[in-house]
Order: sequence, then C-alpha cells, then structure tokens
Amino acid sequence: MGGRDSLAAMATANSTATPPEDFSLVLGGPLYQLFRRAHLAGDALQLARRRVVIIALIVWLPLLVLSGLQGTALHTVAVPFLRDFELHVRFLGALPLLVIAEMVVHQRLRPTLQLFSDREVIPPSQRERFAGVVAAAYRLRNSLVAEVLLVAFVYLVGVQLIWRQWLVLNTATWYGAPGPNGPILSLAGYWYGYVSLPIFQFLLCRWYLRIFIWARFLFHVSRIELSLVPSHPDKLGGLGFLSGSVFAFVPLALAHGALLAGTLANRVFYAGADIRAFKPELALMVLWVLLLVCAPLLVFAPQLSRTRRRGIAEYGTLAERYVRAFEAKWLRGAPPDEPFLGSADIQSLADLSNSVEGVRTMRSVPVGRDAVIRLALATAAPIVPLLLTIMPLEELAKKLLGLLF
Repeated sequence: MGGRDSLAAMATANSTATPPEDFSLVLGGPLYQLFRRAHLAGDALQLARRRVVIIALIVWLPLLVLSGLQGTALHTVAVPFLRDFELHVRFLGALPLLVIAEMVVHQRLRPTLQLFSDREVIPPSQRERFAGVVAAAYRLRNSLVAEVLLVAFVYLVGVQLIWRQWLVLNTATWYGAPGPNGPILSLAGYWYGYVSLPIFQFLLCRWYLRIFIWARFLFHVSRIELSLVPSHPDKLGGLGFLSGSVFAFVPLALAHGALLAGTLANRVFYAGADIRAFKPELALMVLWVLLLVCAPLLVFAPQLSRTRRRGIAEYGTLAERYVRAFEAKWLRGAPPDEPFLGSADIQSLADLSNSVEGVRTMRSVPVGRDAVIRLALATAAPIVPLLLTIMPLEELAKKLLGLLF
C-alpha cells in the first residue's frame, strides 16, 4: 500500500506542479515513476537503450532458455522458438519501437504544445480555461487507476480471450500443443502467455491510452474560441504547427507495421500463404494507424472552416473598398500628381490580392498529404522484406541491373 500511495502522490504532485507550457504526453504515470526509481529512465526519458535491453531480457531471453531446455528451440515441433518470426519481430522489433517512440513523442510534441501559448493562439481571456484542459490531461496521464485497469484488461481480454481463444496456433509449437479444452501450455508457454505477452500488450495499450489523452486534449482545446488569423502564411490560421505533430508518431506506425509483418511471416513460411493475399490486412492496418494519429486533429476543422468563411467575407469587403478607391483615384477621377510608376498603391493592390488569395486557399484540415503518405509508408515498410517471398533477391537484383545497364 505504501508504494501505491507513493506513486499516486507523485503523480498528483506532478500534475499540479507543472505549468501548462511544460506539458508532455509521456512524462508521467506509475510505470514512468517505476522506471525512474529503477534507474531505467531520466527526467526526460533518457536511457532508452537500457530500457529496451532490460525489457528484452525479461520478455525474450527466458523464452529462449526455457524452449532450449524443452528441446523446442530448433526442432521437434512444427513451429520451434528460433523460427517463430512473429515472436521475434514482436519482442525484438515492435517492442523497442514502442519504447523509443516515447522519447520521440516527448521531444517533438512538447515544443508543439508550447506554441499554443507562444503564438498567442489562446486568447488572454481563455488562458485559464486552457490551463484547466492541460490539468485534466495531466490527471489522466498520471492516473494510477487507468494503468491498473490496463493491466486487468490485458490479462482478462488480451491473454485469456484474444490470445488463448483466437491467436494460439492449432499445431504443436514451442509454447504448447492443441488440447481438447484449449491449448496445453509448456513452461515456456506459461512465461510467454502470462509475462512476456502481457508486458507487450500493456505497453501497446498504454500508447492507445496516451493517444486518447492527446485526442481528448485537442478536442477540449478546439472548444475554446481560438485567436486564428485567416491570412496566416501557414494556410491554417496559425495552427500549422499542429500538422508537424503527426511525424512524432512515425515510430509507433513502424511498430504497428512490424506487428503485421511478423504475423504474416508465420503464415507465409508455415502455412504456405502468398503475401499478395494479405492486401486487405495491410490496408486495414494503414487505415488504423492513420485514424489513430490523424483523426484527433480533425476536431479543429469546424473552427478552421468558420475562420476561412469569416476571412473570405472580411477580406472580400476590404478588397472591394480598396479596389473602388484605387479605380476612383487612378481611372475615374483627375490624374493625381504622383507618378504612376513606382506608386505604393500598386504594391498595396498586389499585396492585398495575395492576402485574399491566401485566405481563399486556407485549409480546414490540419493534416497534409505529405504527413498521410509518410505515415502510410512507415506502416507498410516492415512488410517490404516479405516481398522477397514473391521474387528472390537474386532475381530482383538481376532485373534491377537489367533496367540500369
């Protein structure tokens, strides 16, 4: 109880002591505090390599040892340990990416959040409300209850339902064999199902919780009447900095792609499946990642649309007045004494035209095509090595050399 109360107290203190401009999506929560106490993380999530190594030693190394003692590391079963592609990609590829993603998100997302204040997007009258939104995000990020519920979800749903009922292979493997009432697990299987897999699932679900916190934060910020400028050069009324937040989640996209690649690899090499038959699964995974990362930003679309419509109306009225005054001065009335060439009126007319065009081309969605393409490519990248099952590398190299020479 003392450790639990201490973690809760630290989380509460962290959520109340940190000013809004220091908000971080990942610097908090009981696991973060545990990592700091175990000297596996610094104040800004340093020591990522140490965390990756220690977690890998816990989730992967015991499986290697136990399967070796069982004699199922290399042979005697249909899927031996060292040839279980899904397992190795999950624990030695996707899991390190989930850990590294924390530092990347912290480094790239924290300055992005500071820009809400630095660029005066939040009006002075709304700063107290904004601080309340940040405080609510802190409380959820640091919640002990939230992470305990994640642990319960992982064991009750992730392990007992999804893994044991749906994902266990119906053949002899290093972790168990089919039985009349479900899989009969080996000793390595028990470590896999009740230690290694829950750790991975917890880290993955913890990321989903963080994205939920991020989406909830953005939603409540979008309910504030922001100080947006329709003629802003970023074409987003001053919210252009939000589009860069998408790239912070590229390691998370790679991790999801690696998960899919590991699953497909087992099907290709052990079930004789053709990688080209899994286009729907790839499309679904890409869509899932795009929804996770890009959808939270769409909450600003209504306010951006209103800002664009207001800008078109206001700048249209301004342009109308200026053009009429320009024509009255230079075309309809007596010629003015000042020379026409080099007149400031001409430059002002051109500047006003550029401003009106900038307002007209203002976007209502703070996610660009470039960001969507990069996320999709990052998700699909781990699948690329499996394409060699269609065309061997030697044949692929010959075709490439034939095209070049």
